[in-house]
Amino acid sequence: MTELEELVLTTGERASGVRVESVMFGMDWTGEEQPGLLAAFVAGRVRAFGAEPTDVDTDVVYRAAEADPTLRRGDFPVRQLDHLSAVLADLGCTLAVWDNGTDTYEVLVALNGEGELTGLMHEGLPVRAWGSEPEETLVSLNCPGCSQMLVWELPATETLADESCDCGAALFDATGRPLPGVTLHD
Repeated sequence: MTELEELVLTTGERASGVRVESVMFGMDWTGEEQPGLLAAFVAGRVRAFGAEPTDVDTDVVYRAAEADPTLRRGDFPVRQLDHLSAVLADLGCTLAVWDNGTDTYEVLVALNGEGELTGLMHEGLPVRAWGSEPEETLVSLNCPGCSQMLVWELPATETLADESCDCGAALFDATGRPLPGVTLHD
């Protein structure tokens, strides 16, 4: 049994052989398929751990979003996860994400205990508390010289200092900042 299983599965689930994937909620970077699904998932996991999930909803986030003219596509799920992370902290739980290298949020609810959500892996990929810094950074852009899409997956401590495209176009300066004309994908 892994440390992750101890944090995200109940004793009964572990005894029954439940797999971590079955207690994970997948949400596209643009949001839920239907309003309320994420909150219902989180509330269900809190109940599984034996706590009453009062205030585990995202209604306040929906109301704030309706009044925010600056909200861009993809911002709303981040606001939901931020909100639920704060709510869970008061319930003795942690909102976690499995960094599987896609543009989806694979969400878990972990019971706070002796273990921390640092250095945890699932299927060889990191699991971290929502809001913590990822161990790796994904950088993508379209080269301004040839329009080719370029993608790098870097350890969080590395930069793309003095990086250029194969076509010869310079992309980053000596400190790793994008040069003028280089636009990183969000």
